[in-house]
Parts: sequence; structure tokens; C-alpha cells
Amino acid sequence: MKSLLLSLTLSIALPVSAFAVEGKAVSYKSGDESVNAILYRPAGKGPFPALVVIHEFWGLNDWVKEQSAKLAEEGYVALAIDLYRGKVADNPDLAHELMRGVPEDRAKRDLGAAYDFLASQSDVKKNRIGAIGWCMGGGYSLDMALVEPHLVADVINYGHLATETSELGKINASILGIFGGQDRGITPDDVKKFQQAMEKQGKKVEIKIYPDAGHAFENPNNKQGYRPEDAADAWRRTVDFLAATLKK
Repeated sequence: MKSLLLSLTLSIALPVSAFAVEGKAVSYKSGDESVNAILYRPAGKGPFPALVVIHEFWGLNDWVKEQSAKLAEEGYVALAIDLYRGKVADNPDLAHELMRGVPEDRAKRDLGAAYDFLASQSDVKKNRIGAIGWCMGGGYSLDMALVEPHLVADVINYGHLATETSELGKINASILGIFGGQDRGITPDDVKKFQQAMEKQGKKVEIKIYPDAGHAFENPNNKQGYRPEDAADAWRRTVDFLAATLKK
């Protein structure tokens, strides 16, 4: 899906906690709308592999920005997109409301346009673009692999899954799926069905289920469910997977 792209790079550097990489606000066209995002670039001239970074149901908050900065430090141009058009939730009720308010067709259009935006950047390797997301963003990360045939790598962190043969057949990207064994929304059985369906079609898929982890276990803001050791292992797996798929 190709769309007319417009990049408005602002000169304001956005603070990114303790990370060396700074993000810059950008805007890209998605149909007749403009989508705001934050672009993180590694040090050096490139060209670099790149990632579309998709936020949780909270919105484009500081934690997602930090993940994007970390990915840039690993050598990727990271585009943290805002599916909520500037809104960020500070409580679960608002987060659910914002998530339910995103039209599916608009979200998929935004994802495809984000891919096109990255592909238009002079310092991005056009044939080495992937996606990563968490929670709601993990589901949209899979959706991006379904709608963008040129996507190379895709990381799904406890996001919704598809098992329809007709749908999964559209995927060309290598998939890394990270899930919690205690997740009541996306159960281990759901994950295994997805893995089996992918393998049956000869797709490249790697799955890791952390037996004692629940949903959103990678985010320290999840006070009850954060599991630092599992989160650290998930990050190492992510870094290794992306290096093997996007840096080769």
C-alpha cells in the first residue's frame, strides 16, 4: 500500500530519559490525514535497518519512547507512531476507551503509511524494515505483517493473534512472538494454535512463552505483573532476532 508521503521534521529534540538517542517529532500522511510520530535515529550516517514501533493501549507514552530509543541505540531507525492522534491514557478505563475508538481500517492505513514513510528516508535500508509492538500494539504488529508484504521482521509482544489460513498466507515476515503463560486474554493454547498454523504454512516463526508471566509483563509500570528477569530475557531475544533478520 503506497500513499503520498509528507514528512515535517521539527527541530525540537524530545527528551528520552537517560538514553543517548534523541527523538524528533515528525508527521506523515495517511490517506487524507496526518499522523504524528517520533523518529529515533542511530548515530552515524547509515543507511540503517528500520522499525515501526507500535504502542500499548495506553498510547504513545514515555515507556514506548524509551523502547524506541533503546532500539535506535541497537542500530535501527525507529518510528514510534501515534494511533491515538495525540491522546495518552493515564488510567485503564480511558485506555480501553481510546483503544475501542480506533477504527480498524484507519489503523491499518496508518501502519502501511508508516512503512512507506520509513522506506522514503534516505538513511533507511528499504529492504530491511520491520515492526514491533506490545499489547494492543503487538496485535497491530501482526496486522502490519498481514497488510505489508515487504515487511521483513515482526515482533509480537502479547498481542492478539490470527489463525485463519487465508490470512496467515499473506505473511512474508519472520515472526517472533513473546507471551505470558498466565495471560488470560491470549492463552498459551491460542499461542500454540497460531504457531502450528504458521508452521503448517512454512512460515518463519519463533515463539517464547514465559510460564509464570501474565499480560504486559515487560512494562515496569505494570506494578503487579512486571517480571524483570523475564522482561530482560525477552529484550535479549528481541535484539538477537532483529539482528538476525534485519542486519544480515
